[in-house]
Amino acid sequence: MRINLALLKGDGIGPEIVDSACHVLDTVARRYSHDIAYTSLLAGGCAIDATGVPLPKETLDECLKSDSVLLGAVGGPKWDTLPGHLRPEKALLGVRKALGLYANIRPAKLYSALADRCPLRVVDDFDILIVRELTGGIYFGESGRRNGQYGEEAFDTECYSEKEIERIGRVAFEAAKKRNKKLTSIDKANVLESSRLWRETMHKLSHEYKEVEYADMLVDNAAMQLIKNPAQFDVIVTSNMFGDILSDEASQLTGSIGMLPSASLGESTRGMYEPIHGSAPDIAGKGIANPIATILSVAMMLRYSFSLEKEADCIENAVVKTLDQEYFTGDIGGKMTNNEITDKIIENL
Repeated sequence: MRINLALLKGDGIGPEIVDSACHVLDTVARRYSHDIAYTSLLAGGCAIDATGVPLPKETLDECLKSDSVLLGAVGGPKWDTLPGHLRPEKALLGVRKALGLYANIRPAKLYSALADRCPLRVVDDFDILIVRELTGGIYFGESGRRNGQYGEEAFDTECYSEKEIERIGRVAFEAAKKRNKKLTSIDKANVLESSRLWRETMHKLSHEYKEVEYADMLVDNAAMQLIKNPAQFDVIVTSNMFGDILSDEASQLTGSIGMLPSASLGESTRGMYEPIHGSAPDIAGKGIANPIATILSVAMMLRYSFSLEKEADCIENAVVKTLDQEYFTGDIGGKMTNNEITDKIIENL
């Protein structure tokens, strides 16, 4: 199989972790007789520096031509004072919207090798799949500033349509069918009208999936329950902002945010794959960034976009073996460099 992959290495540690993931992907591709063609593109802060905008038209056009997109990370303090429409994060929102990537899939699991490195004492192993709506909600609603009673005020609007909720709900129910047949929908229906529509739509949808155990949970309680007993969850579905926050919370239960991959998907097989962490400019260029989340994102790409299950398993099993051998980067209590742990994972493929 020939795969045309768009690379958005981005800012901070982005280039380092994407390079590591590509080394692993190239090794797997050679062993399974696949051909990977890469196109490196500008997005985020580096694109602002070079072109004045976070998402150049050339980048977006090439992403639309690609089979899938691999992203490192964007942003950093250097660009924090820019107006909202020029912030590096606008590149992510722009790619997601243009490619129609409305479903963000974020797995969070506790690897046995990292159980004693979790900042919290988690009693039971857990394996959670968080399904986050990605192109609606408060991040895409009307926003601005205006004169108010007490001076300048700012507003951001949460808005969801029944169609948007239904399509992300189907992704979550279908995922639950393939796992432990348990789905928890998280909202704030006691306060927000958008959440009340969310809950009503999810309830209607649940009648089509009677084999899936379905439950609602308020977001504040969900944040508490993730800490108290993460093993109670199988698949979680929630809105854009709630999903962003809760998946970062879940990452800390795994030992490090550097362990969590993600996939952004739409109606086609083309997706965007990225670690859930940021650009970590404080450690950029030091060679100590944890590449595992990006490497696992490549495994998700092989599985979700190209149905290459054996190749995806090969990468995931190599990561588990490397961790079981107690090879760790600094964020999970070890001393391995980015390149060293990448080499170990490649040895274990």
